[in-house]
Amino acid sequence: MYDISMTFSRNVDSFPAMSDPNQVITVSALNQAVGRLLERSFPLTWIAGEISNFTRASSGHWYFTLKDDGAQVRAVMFRGRSQFAGFTPREGDKVEVRALVTLYGPRGDYQINVEAIRRAGVGQLFEAFMRLKERLTAAGWFDEDRKRPIPMFARTIGIVTSPQAAALRDVLTALRRRAPHVNIVLYPTLVQGQGAAERIAEQINTASRRAECDVLIVCRGGGSIEDLWSFNEEAVAWAIVNCSMPVISGVGHETDFTIADFAADLRAATPTAAAELAATPRGDWLASLRADATDLRRAMRRTVNDASQTLDNISRRLLSPSAQIRQQRLKLLALSTAMMHANRAPLNQSRHALDKLSGRLAARRPDLRAARSELGALQHRSAVCIAVQLRQKRESLNAMAAQLEMLNPQRTLERGYAIVTSREGAILRSPAQLKPRDSVTIRLAEGSAQVEVAGVQAALD
Repeated sequence: MYDISMTFSRNVDSFPAMSDPNQVITVSALNQAVGRLLERSFPLTWIAGEISNFTRASSGHWYFTLKDDGAQVRAVMFRGRSQFAGFTPREGDKVEVRALVTLYGPRGDYQINVEAIRRAGVGQLFEAFMRLKERLTAAGWFDEDRKRPIPMFARTIGIVTSPQAAALRDVLTALRRRAPHVNIVLYPTLVQGQGAAERIAEQINTASRRAECDVLIVCRGGGSIEDLWSFNEEAVAWAIVNCSMPVISGVGHETDFTIADFAADLRAATPTAAAELAATPRGDWLASLRADATDLRRAMRRTVNDASQTLDNISRRLLSPSAQIRQQRLKLLALSTAMMHANRAPLNQSRHALDKLSGRLAARRPDLRAARSELGALQHRSAVCIAVQLRQKRESLNAMAAQLEMLNPQRTLERGYAIVTSREGAILRSPAQLKPRDSVTIRLAEGSAQVEVAGVQAALD
């Protein structure tokens, strides 16, 4: 609560001091001093009340009385401030004003100078609007990369609004004027009041589910923030974001902004502007088609002329088949003659070179008859020497085989001798290598036997 008494006591010292108690001041000076005192004592303050005696002067200034159940105060809002108010107050409207307390000197009336005005409760609504906007922005619902382009050739346009709304008439009028060929589908809904947000979201979802339109317009006329509040609900924003087709929002006037405007793929300043953005004028399309047709005819004419000129150039170079055959025959005859001369010259050169080489070979060929006679004699002598050496080698081999047979161990065994080996296979030559009860192997001429040593007797000297 603002403490008036404390503020007044702090600022009373600033009241113009009079050196003489009998000094007389004018009423104007008194009012000016009181006005300055009030302005310094009370900062800009939000004041709630009801509009009464509202008057709009030809200068653009607003004059009215702000009252409640127990009191009233005169108020003025100058033209420089009132033009940004966004609405014109009416008798009985509940409002909140941001004002400076002052004194109107000529009449000595205490009054407030209004700097800003809003409908009562708008502050809370605006705060709720900003909180929701910040939350949905952080969630990415308003990202530009999520938004889709509006199709250039819209054949069917859907409209979500009230059938009784003036905005619908504005949209239909604009579409009939600009694009009478476009089909229009109306999704009727409430746009204001209790349950309007749910109905708007439901109709947007219906349009998305049916997918019978190329673009969807969500619109209504202007109004206060309370009137437009249905378009500030999260359910409507969610339906717009998840719509299967691009959405144009045309809610309110140019200065009105709603959550639906930020969620839509494109925001229009008014419903009429939304219709203009949704459909390109038919005249523009026809003019574009006429220009395209002119360009196409010009391009086709140029292509035909170029082809005709090319055909003339080719026809001048074209010969009859018989003339072409004669030319090809002459060319073939010339080629065959050239090939014959080209083949004959190397052949003659090769023959001449072969004759020269043959003569040189005949001159240098040796006499082979004497060499053949000498080779025969050498062959005979070589055969005789080989036969003599072979007979000598065979006789030497037989002598060595006889000696080898005499030294064969088997022959020694056949004469009654034996070979004694240990269990490990070592040949035993001395009784010292034996012990009683050792097992030894005795190899005989016709086999072997395993025996056990009963006793060992050393050799006698």
